[in-house]
Amino acid sequence: MRDQLIHQIPRKGLTVWRLYGLFNTLVVAVAMGVACFLTFHFDWPSFIFYIAIALALIVALTSIWLFPNIRWDHWRYEVREHEIEIQSGLFIVKRTLIPMVRVQHVDTSQGPILKKYDLANISISTAATTHIIPMLVTNDADSLRSRISILARVAEDDV
Repeated sequence: MRDQLIHQIPRKGLTVWRLYGLFNTLVVAVAMGVACFLTFHFDWPSFIFYIAIALALIVALTSIWLFPNIRWDHWRYEVREHEIEIQSGLFIVKRTLIPMVRVQHVDTSQGPILKKYDLANISISTAATTHIIPMLVTNDADSLRSRISILARVAEDDV
């Protein structure tokens, strides 16, 4: 593979991914709590209780700590004059090249959690797909969106 890409997701993005993991864990914990309640209420075998607790702990560990750390380590991007390169993946690292001449439009989006942390996602749309660069600081996302838009316009003029 080529050299490591220059830009990484800001540290605040790791915090947001952990927060998303916490929400995921809470949903699983409620489901496992129901399983534990049903185990005692219907006098089911006690190993179901222990399996439910173990599953909740495994989901908490992976969703809040392990997966966000790996995702943050692997997420990189670089915007060049003629292309955008994105590296992503959890266990399988994927590198995508998006030619500037293929870029149709660029959007930024920001939900309530991203807004609280002053982060935004950039969506780069081509005719076939949409690629996302997540968790950028809002000012950086706005300036990067403008830069990609200008570079795509220039690339289109050259063709």
